[in-house]
Amino acid sequence: MAPIRPLLRAANFTEQQWRVLRVLSDGGPLDVASLAERAMLHGPSVTRILKELGDRGLTARELDKADRRRSIVDITPAGREAIDETAAHTVLLINRYVEAFGRERLTALLDELAAFQEALAPFAPEAE
Repeated sequence: MAPIRPLLRAANFTEQQWRVLRVLSDGGPLDVASLAERAMLHGPSVTRILKELGDRGLTARELDKADRRRSIVDITPAGREAIDETAAHTVLLINRYVEAFGRERLTALLDELAAFQEALAPFAPEAE
């Protein structure tokens, strides 16, 4: 992440805000709990992040039609534009990582990290 942080700062994003926007960009509208899980962030942090992103017009919330106690969050066109602009720069860096480390090795590493995360899941505190 170190080489990507300056790009995010220049775009006025924290890493956590970026993760939330990327999850919404890739996964579509989500309830807050699912969004927190996919972004690997605590629920209260996501709530704070969504307020900031909503104030900037990058996300929008609406009540779940099936359960009016839940909110469904989606990325707005302005949020998608911000992601697309910033992602264009990060893709270049990621491609350099692939060139430096090798696609097969990087894929194997990501597979191992996913397995590691899954193996540690039983030790994580219960979701809030």
